[in-house]
Amino acid sequence: MFALQLGVLSTFLSEPVVKALTSGAALHVLVSQLPSLLGLRLPRQIGCFALFKTLAAVLTALPQSSPAELTISALSLALLVPVKELNVLLASVLCFTSSLDTRYNVQIVGLLPGGFPQPLLPNLAELPRILDDALPIALVAFAVSASLASIYADKYSYTIDSNQELLAHGASNLISSLFSCFPNSATLATTSLLVDAGGNTQLAGLFSCIVVLSVLLWLGPFFYYLPKAVLACINISSMRQMFFQMQELPQLWRVSRMDFAVWMVTWVSVVTLSVDLGLAVGVVFSMMTVVCRTQRVQCVALGLAEGTELYRPLQESHKLLQVPGLCILSYPTPLYFGTRGQFRHNLERHLGLGRGKETPKVDGPPDAVAEPVRVVVLDCSGVAFADAAGAREVVQLASRCQDAGIHLLLAQCNASVLRTLTQAGLLDRVTPEQLFVSVQDAAAHALERLVRGQRPRGGSQGVLGCSQGGARQWLKIQAEGVKKGAEEEDEGRDGDEMIS
Repeated sequence: MFALQLGVLSTFLSEPVVKALTSGAALHVLVSQLPSLLGLRLPRQIGCFALFKTLAAVLTALPQSSPAELTISALSLALLVPVKELNVLLASVLCFTSSLDTRYNVQIVGLLPGGFPQPLLPNLAELPRILDDALPIALVAFAVSASLASIYADKYSYTIDSNQELLAHGASNLISSLFSCFPNSATLATTSLLVDAGGNTQLAGLFSCIVVLSVLLWLGPFFYYLPKAVLACINISSMRQMFFQMQELPQLWRVSRMDFAVWMVTWVSVVTLSVDLGLAVGVVFSMMTVVCRTQRVQCVALGLAEGTELYRPLQESHKLLQVPGLCILSYPTPLYFGTRGQFRHNLERHLGLGRGKETPKVDGPPDAVAEPVRVVVLDCSGVAFADAAGAREVVQLASRCQDAGIHLLLAQCNASVLRTLTQAGLLDRVTPEQLFVSVQDAAAHALERLVRGQRPRGGSQGVLGCSQGGARQWLKIQAEGVKKGAEEEDEGRDGDEMIS
């Protein structure tokens, strides 16, 4: 994955998906620790609905819980959790001196295998059989690690390199595979414990490795009498930071209900199904919301703010200026196969290009009278990209405008969009003089044509139907806005010179 530079996949893990994933996974960890917490010997549940199966098994076997282990768990949660360093030591000494494992049947860690496994080259003949499982394991492991890294990166104000994370995971898994180890990944409990212990740099991970190495080589026998209930309490207490993320839900609801929906769908999927399936559902649902947002964007008619060079949506204010016969439209979304239908429908409504030659849509005051559009300026600054289908839609629009006697001007097309439109044959329908670098230039060109009363180059229906006096007034106001902006810029430059 590192060789293919697939770290970019982490960009699809939006913040709601990451936080819902970690919160849901923390709930899985909490429920999985309940049998050890209560002293119940239950088989581990896997697959979909594993969390509910475990809860049902715990509730069924609850009368069989061990009072001794329940007491140990309560004391650990109430008294020993604030001092985790003494937690393991005191619990081990207490269990050894009181013989809790034999007198009260308390579950203990038991013998930990010491030393390193014998290094062994993997059997490559098994690769085709395990490849189907290896790919989702790798994706989920990277997703969980990237999610935890992004959470703490946001918390402590630093950045991460996803490709570097892939390299680290690949190298560590490659070396550990020689010793028959499980695939490694960042874990919620260990990461939370490390943060709570004050770890801030890579040295914290180094010292953790030294401690694990010491346990494998020398200290394993000292943990023989450690009750499993104590380990369960430590894991549960370390999850509290993950559960605190739910406190952000009210604010997320106020900021963006779409992100709130992504959070809830991901969390419910992780809890109900499993971590890997829930992650897939969350990512797909998050991407679908982006697609739906692009399809719900409406084409907006713009008007000139008096005394400025700014063009604002007519719906925002009734004081914006608009010349009859001139329509300035902005389409603030990518133009691709999923939005081409909405684009066509919006332009037909605004320009009156429908089958029945419907009256153009007016976004100004309610009492405004719609007049036939003779010049249209299409602001393409919000079109981040266009595919072949979208480009063909623009070419068809230019052809329909030409047949209807409407002069089409395109403004602020970025280089990528303009290249796609050109390759789709746009210049066969319009001339380079109909392409402008800004809406202001396109509007000024349109107004000059309206004042002169010239016939549009592609039209066939006589002069433009517009009041020359209104067009001259618009030009005057626009010129005043340009003059005012220049004067303010000169005043600012003079102030800077005086200060220097």
